[in-house]
Amino acid sequence: MSSNHLNISSKSSSIKEELLIIDYEETSEEYGIYPEKRTLDNILDYGFIPLDKPAGPTSHEVVAWVRKMLKEDKAGHSGTLDPAVTGLLPIGLGQATKALSVLLLGPKEYVGLARIHSDVDKIKLEQVFEKFRGEIFQRPPQKSAVKRQTRRRWIYELDILENKRQLILFRVLCQAGTYIRKLVYDIGEVLGPGATMIELRRTKVSNLKEADGLVRMHDLYDAVYEWKENKSEDKLISLIQPVEKMVSSLKKIVIRDSAVSAICHGAQLAVPGVLQVSPDLRKGDTIALYTLKMEIVAIGEAIMSAIEIEECKKGLVAKTRRVIMMQDTYPRLWKIKKTSDAGVA
Repeated sequence: MSSNHLNISSKSSSIKEELLIIDYEETSEEYGIYPEKRTLDNILDYGFIPLDKPAGPTSHEVVAWVRKMLKEDKAGHSGTLDPAVTGLLPIGLGQATKALSVLLLGPKEYVGLARIHSDVDKIKLEQVFEKFRGEIFQRPPQKSAVKRQTRRRWIYELDILENKRQLILFRVLCQAGTYIRKLVYDIGEVLGPGATMIELRRTKVSNLKEADGLVRMHDLYDAVYEWKENKSEDKLISLIQPVEKMVSSLKKIVIRDSAVSAICHGAQLAVPGVLQVSPDLRKGDTIALYTLKMEIVAIGEAIMSAIEIEECKKGLVAKTRRVIMMQDTYPRLWKIKKTSDAGVA
């Protein structure tokens, strides 16, 4: 097996990484489709909308509106936002709903406005903010969807952007599951006079950022109108991102065409089915399995490291945790007696 490296420059800009070549093989153009060449029907099966949630409706209501507009049976969101909170709400469509849980592995960023209940010295304010950076203990508020027990959460970054008397504009980068309203309340308790969150906006979910562009509800409505009334798909296509962008932060394994259908039918990935891997792949990592066309096949857990995969000629490489690709996308090319593991062509 070769130990050369290949710079994967996919036509999909969300997946660019130098991968370790384990073996070489060409992909067939007869089945599968490059993510950037998907038709609207394909995009509605394998896409997501980085929606800019407005203040007022619940996250579930927003998803219901999107589902109704697109007449899409399967749609879901990652990371519930309270009705008053605005910002990034990733909405998965079709098969992409199966990848939404990946976004919970990454951090979340918010920009908020808080009011201190009386004037506080700026030096003391900075000192208290410093205390809340790092690992904190937090008990969810009474109105929450989880059990109210104290748990640990990480505050990676916490900055005061602007301070005018009792008003504080702040930015926080934190672990998923952190309650920002409770964070503001706790900061107020340490300060003494107390504090209340006035406004909050989510600007980042894992690798998805507001700076990359969000879709407003009325823009989506206009795009759907153009599609249904004027038969113009371009605007709607431009608003939906490929599911591969959601999982682009995960370590990667590229597999043979002959292994794809077996994985989709529940097989585990074996060494012979591997063509390329992330060079820093370690045992236990959550991984994304891709075709040579860089279509997401499944999400799994690595059983071998990149070094072990390179050195071994047989054995299981990864456990399949969640299949994303539809079963009939690639033909069945494996031998019947080898259905228990994918990789033997």
